[in-house]
Amino acid sequence: MLSRLADVLVPAVGRLTVTADTDAPLAPGSIIVANHTSLADPAVVLAALRRLGAEPVVMAAAGLWRVPLLGRVLSRDGHIPVHRRDRRAARCLDLAAAALGDGRMVLIYGEGGLPRRTDAAEAAPAAFRGGLARLAARTGAPVVPVGQAGARRITSGRTGKQIAGLVTAPLRRPSLHVHVGAPITLPGDRAAGTAEAHGAVTAAWLTAAGLLGEPAALAAHRG
Repeated sequence: MLSRLADVLVPAVGRLTVTADTDAPLAPGSIIVANHTSLADPAVVLAALRRLGAEPVVMAAAGLWRVPLLGRVLSRDGHIPVHRRDRRAARCLDLAAAALGDGRMVLIYGEGGLPRRTDAAEAAPAAFRGGLARLAARTGAPVVPVGQAGARRITSGRTGKQIAGLVTAPLRRPSLHVHVGAPITLPGDRAAGTAEAHGAVTAAWLTAAGLLGEPAALAAHRG
């Protein structure tokens, strides 16, 4: 239901385009890892993946389960609450491993949080935490890197700006792009696996942001 809802709402607030590497299958039991820049980007990524025939389980901040109606939808669809700095934190990897074992795809955000910038510009993904590499090593699941760009044009910055951006987005219709890279198999070493995943998502983000003409991505390509 969450993927279907995203597929309906995202076209109402922006113009979404999707590309994928030619060797980028979204196989059952895959870990999908995306860059996280805005409160809007989970919906953008879910809408893009649904166009490619994928409806993953999402690992998301546990606080979302306290939102009326949304929490009920998240629980019903089997999405996974992430309790940070809590004794329940390890439980989310158990649930993710079980979902992968059942052949479901799992969407995870390697950065583990949003940037604190207030502008709407793009920037390369921040450093990843170790949970992704731990999950991949535990399950042997392939990792599909996803880069999204443009979500900060919908919502970014402080609360007032977030609300204003969301309200005006249907009029502004900002361009959004999601690029899906080829799956990779991470090495068993956690640090090496984390670095490899970060590099793959950064490459996917560069493709997405470059197609939107974002200055940060264009500068990186020229460099």
